[in-house]
Amino acid sequence: MTRREALAAGATAMTVAGLTPSLFAQDAAAGWIDAHSHIWPPTADKYPLTAGQTVKDLNPPSFTDDELMAIAGPEGVTRVVLIQHSVYHLFDNSYLIDAVKRHPKRFRIVGMVDDHQPGAGAAAKKLLPLGVTGFRITPFIRKEDQQARWLDTPGMHEMWKTGGETRQAMCCLINPDQLPGVDRMCEKYPDTPVVIDHFARIGVDGQMRDADLDKLCRLARHKHASVKISAYYALGQKQPPHLELIPMIKRLYDVFGPSRLMWASDAPYQVQGENNYKASISLVRDKLDFITPADRDWLLRKTAERVFFFT
Repeated sequence: MTRREALAAGATAMTVAGLTPSLFAQDAAAGWIDAHSHIWPPTADKYPLTAGQTVKDLNPPSFTDDELMAIAGPEGVTRVVLIQHSVYHLFDNSYLIDAVKRHPKRFRIVGMVDDHQPGAGAAAKKLLPLGVTGFRITPFIRKEDQQARWLDTPGMHEMWKTGGETRQAMCCLINPDQLPGVDRMCEKYPDTPVVIDHFARIGVDGQMRDADLDKLCRLARHKHASVKISAYYALGQKQPPHLELIPMIKRLYDVFGPSRLMWASDAPYQVQGENNYKASISLVRDKLDFITPADRDWLLRKTAERVFFFT
């Protein structure tokens, strides 16, 4: 099924069920939360792309909030944490902020602030009233940031300090070898919420190494550290039904507990080729035989609600 076919099928399913986006918004608290999805418009007229990018680079060519909800809604998802896309819009969070303005109960934002510029902490704090309750931080933007000291800029320390005051989470897009650095920052800023995206990309090369998982589990001793169990399309066998990821989820469940794990799709990348949105949520919703209904509620709603929907 192509992405357009999936969107059409989602819209049809919503109509058949008698559901509309407005009804989802009204009853948002009753539905699941997707803790990680990107969106972008099909043009660059109002929201210019970052240097070097054109509309021809957008893949897929369009993935708006309406297109996202057409896929997510039929699976019971009523709220989404929108993630700033560094490749397309870098530090310009305006498209996501406008989505929150249109649907203030439906969306929250993990935005981006340039920690290499003065006043990064103040800039982060100013975004909180606009629905930005977390920040994507990653060593993958600049070549110099790919070194071990990517977390040591004055601006990065300002952001971590600010997050401890405002509850805005530091959301880390990293590989396993960056986990020790994050661990040290958690020790320095124990009140700052920290979220590790996509299992710290363990298994992106097809190998779920115990040593990498040990590094991730070490973060569990920090009470404000959480993990997104997400991006199944990129990990392990990279295709449904994603069952090979269950042992890794179980290990994290045993260490972090359900209240510090959150499911996320990483759409639209989860909606490509053989992969689809239903397979992503179904792994947690339907296939984890070691969790209770209360655990499922944490994994699919309450953890993300606590971390991101506190405003």
